[in-house]
Amino acid sequence: MRCPFCGSTETNVKDSRFASEGDQVRRRRECEECQERFTTYEIAELALPRMVKRDASREAFNEDKLRQGMLRALEKRPVSMERVEEAISRIIRRLRAFGEREVQTKVLGDWIMEELRQIDHVAYVRFASVYRRFEDVHAFEEEIKRLRQTHHDHDEILG
Repeated sequence: MRCPFCGSTETNVKDSRFASEGDQVRRRRECEECQERFTTYEIAELALPRMVKRDASREAFNEDKLRQGMLRALEKRPVSMERVEEAISRIIRRLRAFGEREVQTKVLGDWIMEELRQIDHVAYVRFASVYRRFEDVHAFEEEIKRLRQTHHDHDEILG
């Protein structure tokens, strides 16, 4: 690692710790040349699969697009950015672990809906209405009925 102060390539790692839920390693380094200390972050660079859209076109996964879609669904809802970022991290981990070079956007959409269902039911229905292209009020009613049943079943399991 090159020292950001003097440019020397002779640096020593003084301390290493996990950061960002274990997805990164934080390293404190000291330059042998100028004795300045600095911090670096190391992350595994794994290629995310390409997204296959409904029309069969393909595009690279876009984390900003994912975040914007979730934030649009969560607009004016009492949900912290921390919870949103945790959900995004879980989705990205699932993508990396999926093991395929391409993933249908339907699969990604289902994962997003699972996360939103856990975070906020209103945001979940908002997202579902766009994602599933609800055509009328009946489609909304069916989704809300399904959500209520899932919620009811979950409550029974918890006792």
